[in-house]
Amino acid sequence: MPPSIKRLIEGWSGLPVPILLVQDSTFPTVSALHDLKGTIDSDNPQKIATALGLFEANVNTTELKEKLISRKSSKITPQMFEYKLIRQAKKNKQHIVLPEGTSERILKAADILLRREVCDITLLGKEDKIASLISQFNLELDGVNIINPERSPNFEQYVLDFYEMRKDKGVTMDMACDFMADETYWGTMMIQKDEADAMVSGSINTTAHTIRPAFQIIKTIPGKSIVSSVFLMCLKDRVLVFGDCAINPNPTAEQLAEIAISSAETAKIFGIHPRVAMLSYSTGSSGKGAEVEKVLKATEIVQKLRPDLLIEGPIQYDAAIDPSVARTKIPDSKVGGKATVFVFPDLNTGNNTYKAVQRASEDSLAIGPILQGLRKPVNDLSRGCTIHDIVNTVAITAIQAFESKNNKG
Repeated sequence: MPPSIKRLIEGWSGLPVPILLVQDSTFPTVSALHDLKGTIDSDNPQKIATALGLFEANVNTTELKEKLISRKSSKITPQMFEYKLIRQAKKNKQHIVLPEGTSERILKAADILLRREVCDITLLGKEDKIASLISQFNLELDGVNIINPERSPNFEQYVLDFYEMRKDKGVTMDMACDFMADETYWGTMMIQKDEADAMVSGSINTTAHTIRPAFQIIKTIPGKSIVSSVFLMCLKDRVLVFGDCAINPNPTAEQLAEIAISSAETAKIFGIHPRVAMLSYSTGSSGKGAEVEKVLKATEIVQKLRPDLLIEGPIQYDAAIDPSVARTKIPDSKVGGKATVFVFPDLNTGNNTYKAVQRASEDSLAIGPILQGLRKPVNDLSRGCTIHDIVNTVAITAIQAFESKNNKG
């Protein structure tokens, strides 16, 4: 660097400015910069992901935020929440296995995740077919690990391990071979053997095919009797947790209590302060019936097991979410009007409600289902999921994986 330029830089005490050191003289350099087109079109997700990845890797966003933002809002938009998810996943990078390695949406999502350095990825499937698709879609997946289960040097050991695990259930060695040739079973075994941290599947496979291996291999957390699910409902100005909207058709009072506790724990993982509403068609003692009694019993169980949780039940949805209704129906409640975790009495109610809320506002976003209760995270995608949905689900799964290991330690 010329001494004159060095003295100029050392004497500068104003705001930080970027300095480019180039070989050419001023005029050709300025001309070249003038001809550069820095536009990023909304229909080019690869360029967007690359730009975001470079920005996040090279800009001190904490310092930038401190200089730009003088006050903090309690409101959070879907875009703000998604950005927070990506940052949280990047902070503690995990290894995620994606069994559906020949899915176009999975490959394009993996491209975005790697560009933004969200997590490490293993794709399962035939190497030549995956490589051909990567080339066909013009993707950059240089950092991805690809495994064909049947050609893996670990295949025989995986078969033996699965046989030992399931022989009491009638599984033979031949059956174990067939199971381990299945990418979903292989991916689940990778998690069990700590060769990956978590798995995301379901863009092609059914929910049953995605979670059955998890039930057989990973199993539930000690003390948990069921696996349940939640959706993160990103509304216009807040994020709510809805459970169970995907797994348990008609939970008992004991199971409903477990779903409530698991949902509150999931809320905490994603920075949502849990205030739990145990939903029913009745608020307080205004109604009678078996379903109301079930919710009341579940609430009492939670209060006994987790006295630290803020919980109200039975409570109607309007009293749980609307402060004006809560002041009329349950004026002394610490949950009414400001609930963040909504536990539905059955799958029929939960599934229809989350879809109704999602469709009622164009600005809303439902992320999930997020499975809870397993020893290690496995999450299921909808077969109609978008690339955007996959990116969000992988980020969430990575966060769950880190929290799972952290809590274990």
